[in-house]
Amino acid sequence: MINASKPKIWYGGDYNPDQWEKPVWDEDMRMFKLAGIDVATLNVFAWAKNQPDEETYDFGWLDEMMDKLHAEGVGVCLATSTAAHPAWMARKYPDVLRVDFNGRKRKFGGRHNSCPNSPAYRKYSTRMAEKLAERYKDHPALLVWHISNEYGGYCYCDNCEAAFRDWVKARYGTLDEVNRVWNAAFWGHTFHDWEDIVSPSSLSEEWYGANGRTETTFQGISLDYRRFQSDSLLECYKLECDAVKTYTPDLPVTTNLMGAFKDLDYYKWAKHMDVVSWDNYPALDTPPSYTAMMHDLMRGLKGGQPFMLMEQTPSQQNWQPYNSLKRPGVMRLWSYQAVARGADTVMFFQLRRSVGACEKYHGAVIEHVGHENTRVFRECAALGEELGKLGDALIDSAVKAKVAILFDWENWWALEMSSGPTIALRYVDEAHKFYDALYRAGIAADVVSAEADLDAYDLVIAPVMYMTKRGVAAKLEQYTRAGGTFVTTYFSGIVDENDLVTLGGYPGELRSLLGIWAEEIDALLPEQRNRIVVKDGAFGLKPEYECSMICDLIHTEGAEVKAVYGDDFYAGMPALTVNKFGDGEAWYVATSPEPSFLQEWLPKLCAERGIEPLVASASEGVETTLRVKDGKEYLFVLNHNAQAASFDLGNRVGADLLTGRELPGGMAELAGRDVLIVRLK
Repeated sequence: MINASKPKIWYGGDYNPDQWEKPVWDEDMRMFKLAGIDVATLNVFAWAKNQPDEETYDFGWLDEMMDKLHAEGVGVCLATSTAAHPAWMARKYPDVLRVDFNGRKRKFGGRHNSCPNSPAYRKYSTRMAEKLAERYKDHPALLVWHISNEYGGYCYCDNCEAAFRDWVKARYGTLDEVNRVWNAAFWGHTFHDWEDIVSPSSLSEEWYGANGRTETTFQGISLDYRRFQSDSLLECYKLECDAVKTYTPDLPVTTNLMGAFKDLDYYKWAKHMDVVSWDNYPALDTPPSYTAMMHDLMRGLKGGQPFMLMEQTPSQQNWQPYNSLKRPGVMRLWSYQAVARGADTVMFFQLRRSVGACEKYHGAVIEHVGHENTRVFRECAALGEELGKLGDALIDSAVKAKVAILFDWENWWALEMSSGPTIALRYVDEAHKFYDALYRAGIAADVVSAEADLDAYDLVIAPVMYMTKRGVAAKLEQYTRAGGTFVTTYFSGIVDENDLVTLGGYPGELRSLLGIWAEEIDALLPEQRNRIVVKDGAFGLKPEYECSMICDLIHTEGAEVKAVYGDDFYAGMPALTVNKFGDGEAWYVATSPEPSFLQEWLPKLCAERGIEPLVASASEGVETTLRVKDGKEYLFVLNHNAQAASFDLGNRVGADLLTGRELPGGMAELAGRDVLIVRLK
């Protein structure tokens, strides 16, 4: 339990007193108390202040602030400060500076500018973590370690290139195997010496293509470079993690992730984190279902373990094209959305607005005006008071689901570097289509990797599973044979983990499970549409639906046809099939359907398997989810509409934790942007 040392939902955020004069500190303490702030993240970008030169370490300001926060009853999430190296390090050790995709060596500036394979960076970042851990290991304010900050970005320097060769050698052993998995005979790329291998960049294999996507002539090389860079940054994290664990073995360690962030394979990272934390920054027009999916993705990284909401803005951001204010009530609503889906903390970036540089217009609990008489502060204080009253009722509770959506970073990388069939195919968007259909129906879904225990789920959905990794097809067959229901889609089962096509017909290793053969794959132009024609009123669906983007031309090999295409030369060919497999069944959606098809079909598929919504009915824009602890169930109802909405509890009864309001079951109304947390009886 992350909150064991402070048993409540932690409330706070990033605090940068190193950017302010000391008279401000006392005023901040006063306002933290008014707002109910009880955890502050310190030292995120203070490396240059802490270490003014190679040999000198000065933690005087941090000593004072740790003591001051503890005296005020505020715990500390202590960062290692290594997210931005000092200027002296870039001058003295230029190997710490990254080389970009176009081969240009960076100068000092910005952040995330440290090469993960720089010996100097690894040496000094690890030493800084050691110094901090040794100094504060027994400090009563210290609650959790925060390693670096928002890891990301790739480097293409000589150090990375040399390390890539070593990584490839360790993974494949011989050049013969490298040449095989990369299909290096194509375009005369056969390698005869390890030194011939270079980083895939705009100087070699890659370029920026349509829609800003990275294109490559050799998917296998580029896929492995992404694995390597993710592993390289992970190694930097692990070095610092091991350093602090040496002194504080019992304190949890984390680093803040960023949802569906493409650069890093977060499933691999999560194995080395005591608790997952992440930064949630939806825009004004981000669908609530997308934010919900990101929370569920972060919760799924460690098998459903509660996570930390490390950052969100109290009001507006500074880096989006249009930085809208959060409307009244939205900050509270979105905070509880995180809690509803597994967060045991509610934390902000930032607690006080910066006075200068690029984040000076990023929202904060304490605005530039410097006092508590602002709308944002009042809302933050009200939420702080509520969270205090909730106590430990919700912390360490679990979110339960009977549906799983499989998500995979390496599949994402490979799919969007594929040279065809269409640039419109976006992995996260396709996964969200399926998630959104379940979300609208009030059906809970976990977002997990194929390594997860699938036996806990009655329905497993794998949207666009282009890559079938070793052992996954057998695992899915076992799951389905034992009575599970498996759903996958167009452009699935095409390649193995090396992005080599599985020969013998699509969908490769999934062919037996699905009972189909995909002969061809048609990519539709943006303005083109086809039709899904439903056979014999299956599931009580409408007679037909639109489909677009991609159409697999499939033949059945034992599967039953539930819908066919309505147009073009493949009219009458299967568009939706189901294959009986052991005691279960496997569905194939051969084309990208309009949203209404998934919104109507998936709930019916769930209902046949006894998977029911959490409430009998709800207005559009009302979100429901359930957390369970010690046999007690807590139903969250969140109204994302600006106006009041209704929902039907059916025969469920309980009382709202926030207000004490009794809910006797049946129809109930919820004000605009309001929240209920119903302890069910």
